Amino acid sequence: MKTLVVLAHPCLGKSVINKRWKEELEKHPDKFFVHDLYGAYPDGKIDADSERKLIEKHGGLILQFPFYWFGSPSLLKKWMDEVLTPPWACAAPEGAGNMVGRKVAIAVSAGIEEKDYGRTGRYKYTLEELTSPFEATFAYMDSDYKPMFSLCGTEYSPSSDDIEKSAADYLCFASQI
Repeated sequence: MKTLVVLAHPCLGKSVINKRWKEELEKHPDKFFVHDLYGAYPDGKIDADSERKLIEKHGGLILQFPFYWFGSPSLLKKWMDEVLTPPWACAAPEGAGNMVGRKVAIAVSAGIEEKDYGRTGRYKYTLEELTSPFEATFAYMDSDYKPMFSLCGTEYSPSSDDIEKSAADYLCFASQI
């Protein structure tokens, strides 16, 4: 089964990293389906039933987004709130359990340099700690949450070699979901 990649970038046309990651995955349509939330819902009105059917048609799920203000872009949060609801997502009590056991991961581009995350860094928390609500959310649904993929320091104009390496690494990561 293909992996569904829910891409949430409000300015994808101006993106360097997320756009490149999308292009890399789209070279493999037999393995991935990239679903651009901002492209699908420019008005912000999400069709939760269609989104659930899309998830059901695929195996794994990756949420791909730029890390804004220590969280996801607003449309992804809204998508999660409206799509991943009980009883559809969870098994108990009397739920359908569509997210139970499903491989799930996040792929994050972060403008901040990696050294600024962590106890001794400027922001005092690791990127893993700051994204832990995603892990907790999918644990609640009994999904099979995998460690995230990330690229830090993106606001500092990474070299084309770094961008290409991240795209290749992301493809490898995504192939395991």
